[in-house]
Amino acid sequence: MGSFVIGAGFAAAAAVAAGYQSMAPTGHWYGRAFTGLKRGTRQLALTFDDGPNDPHTLRLSEVLSRHNVKATFFLIGSYVKQRPDIARELVRAGHIVGNHTFSHPNLIFASARETTKELRDCEQALMDAVGEHSRLFRPPFGGRRPGTLKIARALGLEPVMWSVTGWDWKGKPAEYIEKKVSQQIRGGDVILLHDGSHAAFGADRSQSVVAIDRIIATYSAQGYEFVTIPEMMQEHARGNLSSVAC
Repeated sequence: MGSFVIGAGFAAAAAVAAGYQSMAPTGHWYGRAFTGLKRGTRQLALTFDDGPNDPHTLRLSEVLSRHNVKATFFLIGSYVKQRPDIARELVRAGHIVGNHTFSHPNLIFASARETTKELRDCEQALMDAVGEHSRLFRPPFGGRRPGTLKIARALGLEPVMWSVTGWDWKGKPAEYIEKKVSQQIRGGDVILLHDGSHAAFGADRSQSVVAIDRIIATYSAQGYEFVTIPEMMQEHARGNLSSVAC
């Protein structure tokens, strides 16, 4: 009986761990994804999910332009088809756009076929709207299962997660979002915020826009540099080459 209880306990613990790894942004059980640079690096990457969204994506772009900051936007394909003009404006402003699936399902519950279709359909929507773009991919909710990231890489996509989040999808005030981000930043971070919502097009992200204006001002004054994910990846590659050379 004791062995049975112990075995059941291990099984339960393994199930909990597997569930955690399927959603944890820095979990690696189901494949590695880019989450930033080593702690203490003076670069930060702003990333935004669930756009394009009218009017807050463009308002956010205006704030970024005022600070001369470029960011990375993970776009939902169905919204891109709805408002390709917003996606084009992001690219025109110098921002990076990436794949956030076509309809924002939780890929933990998607078959390999469904996952492939979601990624391909989003890629097609992006190609139709803006032409050539980044090969970056972020799974909705961060959810993945064994094989999800392999499918993405087989399609030529590079998975990107995050190390800092502002929890702004909950519609919290700007002060709350700013505090959450500030509590987590250690340098070299990929910061997750939202310019839209998977629940509905036109979601109110005004507080996220206010928060990001303050966050950029605060950390720029402290000597941090805001970069895109491709720029941060290049820095990561240079660091790895330096380590090998040493």
